[in-house]
Amino acid sequence: MFQLHTEIEGKRAYFGAVRDIFHSYGCSFCSNFDYEQGKFDALLWRDRGESIYLRVPIHVLDGALDHPSALIEFGKPFVIKHVVNFGLDHDENSFLTATTGLDQFQTPLDNDDYIHDKSRWAKAGEETIQQVYRSINGLLVS
Repeated sequence: MFQLHTEIEGKRAYFGAVRDIFHSYGCSFCSNFDYEQGKFDALLWRDRGESIYLRVPIHVLDGALDHPSALIEFGKPFVIKHVVNFGLDHDENSFLTATTGLDQFQTPLDNDDYIHDKSRWAKAGEETIQQVYRSINGLLVS
């Protein structure tokens, strides 16, 4: 994982006003959130079980994240690499999971693997953030 230096960090907007714009640039709002913080993710690259993502954290300043009127502040974007485990899960919870169907995803082999060619992914992430920022600039609040 490595952080990016972009204009979006510290900027504020209403969640509902920017969510669709992020989505139009390939950034999905992650379903794994709580009401005070979340993140937008964009897949930059995938090959077999390895994926590199651009991640933009957001923090709620007023309201709750499941509501469009929540005032959010953008954190420092970063690039992260995940390596997925395609094998069978043989830990102590695998039998319970298999019989109940409570968890359809396995723990990644590495959720913060080493990223080769960082300059390439930094450029890709920064370009995406720059495009999003230009599109939401008029929607930012003081």
